[in-house]
Amino acid sequence: MPEIIFNGPEGRLEGRYVQKPTEGKPMAMILHPLPQLGGNMNNPVTYQLYQTFLNRGFTVLRFNFRGVGKSQGTFDHGVGELSDAASALDWLQSFNPDAKQCWLAGYSFGAWIGMQLLMRRPEINGFISISPPANLHDFSFLAPCPSSGLVVHGDEDKIVDTDSVGKMVERLQSQKGIEITYKNIAGANHFYNDHMDVLDKTVNDYLDERLAVPESPSIEVISPPEEDASRDE
Repeated sequence: MPEIIFNGPEGRLEGRYVQKPTEGKPMAMILHPLPQLGGNMNNPVTYQLYQTFLNRGFTVLRFNFRGVGKSQGTFDHGVGELSDAASALDWLQSFNPDAKQCWLAGYSFGAWIGMQLLMRRPEINGFISISPPANLHDFSFLAPCPSSGLVVHGDEDKIVDTDSVGKMVERLQSQKGIEITYKNIAGANHFYNDHMDVLDKTVNDYLDERLAVPESPSIEVISPPEEDASRDE
């Protein structure tokens, strides 16, 4: 997985990037959890999301927010990190101008940043939001949510309570024109310890549905009526 360095609002940002050789391939960007609690682009959930999209033929980027790893700058409580994400998406699009789809996936703090970016970038076709911290941050900006997506949460999460996520999803599901799928994983905590396989299956099942190519409708070929040979010229 090639290491990359690209320019962000406060200096260089470090990432990992794989570009598929075929033009028009879909692309995805993955956002990691809270840096102050050790979150980075190599977090197990973040890495698994990265691999999921790679395995489906996507061009994929994951990167470290400012102040994490080799990324320059300091933690900015979400404001600067949103700018980092916008710059990263700009960079990704500059190398994939013909991408047929653009997806965003984030975990915890990364889910919060991702949902904010979603509101600002109409080119994003779908999102995966893992354990969005609805009890810690205001998600009222999702009015209306511009794209369909998946929200996943563990019912044993002691950091983000189930009620707050459920209420957020309920608000989103009341909107017309989009479809929000909500999956609550029984027994899973905020870190999905011993439940990574269930999380992986949940995400892949959703992508199977969203990315399925619809069957072409059968077309009945009707031959023109034969001309009556006995008709007078």
